[in-house]
Amino acid sequence: MQSRRKLRFRLIVSFALFGFGLSALFAVASLYVRAKVENQLINASLESDLQQAVENKHLHPDQPLQSRLIVVWLWSDRTLYKAPLAWQNLAPGVYDMHDVDAQGRQRHYKLAVVRKYGLDAFLTYDISREAVGKRQLITALVAAVIVFSLLSLAVGYWLSRRVMRPVTELAQRLRAFRSGRQPEPLAPHFAEDEVGELAAALDDYAQRQSALIERDREFNADVSHELRTPLAVIASTTELLLASPDLGDKLRERLLRIERAVRQSTELTQALLLLSRAEKSGPVDGETTDVARVAADVIDTNRPHLGRKPVTIERIVEAPSQVEAPSSVVAVALGNLVGNACKYTQEGSITVRVQPGRVLVEDTGPGIKAEDAERLFERGVRGEGETVKGAGLGLAIVKRLCELYGWRVTLAPRAERGAVATLDFRPTA
Repeated sequence: MQSRRKLRFRLIVSFALFGFGLSALFAVASLYVRAKVENQLINASLESDLQQAVENKHLHPDQPLQSRLIVVWLWSDRTLYKAPLAWQNLAPGVYDMHDVDAQGRQRHYKLAVVRKYGLDAFLTYDISREAVGKRQLITALVAAVIVFSLLSLAVGYWLSRRVMRPVTELAQRLRAFRSGRQPEPLAPHFAEDEVGELAAALDDYAQRQSALIERDREFNADVSHELRTPLAVIASTTELLLASPDLGDKLRERLLRIERAVRQSTELTQALLLLSRAEKSGPVDGETTDVARVAADVIDTNRPHLGRKPVTIERIVEAPSQVEAPSSVVAVALGNLVGNACKYTQEGSITVRVQPGRVLVEDTGPGIKAEDAERLFERGVRGEGETVKGAGLGLAIVKRLCELYGWRVTLAPRAERGAVATLDFRPTA
């Protein structure tokens, strides 16, 4: 999952974490090196001093035992029993020792042991003071880590303001364009750096998109105009032919089919033009559209598509329903739903129920899977049916019209058989 925090915040956090990590690493390395070197120096000094004391005692037995460091004990093999019990069996070397002194205090010291010339020599070095120094060093290093982390945070904050200033300005100008203001060139407001190159690329992209949108609008307007003319001619000619008194019933039925097809094509042209412009249009002459009347027209238009299939189609008006939208838009949306039901239903019935604020189209076709309901509204996706052909665009057009007008359209399987499509005109909450 991608982070949604601002880029400047991420820069500040990165600087702070980098400063803290580097300071902490330096502190740990300092403690390790100090402990390592200190231990080696103490051990070497103790062992060297004790060796020197034994050598002097061996060469000059009459002289008192002396150490350049602190305290030295020397016993012969016969008098070793006088040494502390914990020391008596130690091999030559340097040891970390812990015991309790006469006052009951815990004592930590290093013990050097040398055995040669029949002598057993011991030298102790109290390292309690070193522990105090180590604690002081740790405190100083922790303080240094905190100071350097705060300094890194301050530097990150200051640098982020300078580094992100052009990016922030670019984002603000882009937000202004998104709010609907007329876009203006971005590149003149920025230096010739990476942000300036990005601004120039966005200017070029905006120009190409504007030109593309303008060509698309001009094309849609031209197509709409050019299609209206032949459709108007066909409609007027059909109207004149239907007025002839000597028409046979079969010819009259065919002319009525042509008239319905012309009306359907006109409505589809108007709906597609609205979709291409992404703008809503109210009903003609300010009137609301009667959904029941549109449903009746849609049923009459689609009835011939049933052919000889044993399918009945009917309209049930449970309550009157009005919608503030052009009848052509309602007809295209409802017509695609009814047309789909006619295509996929091979036998049984199709029912168009007009309810308050919505229309239900129920059929007894093969039905749909619940998990495929949303996917069927995508472009190019068709329902399952071996005898049905189509481009899979009808439901996609219905979906776009609903998004434009704030309606809802759903598909769902019926409990017994078939599917139910719901076109809901009520505004979403």
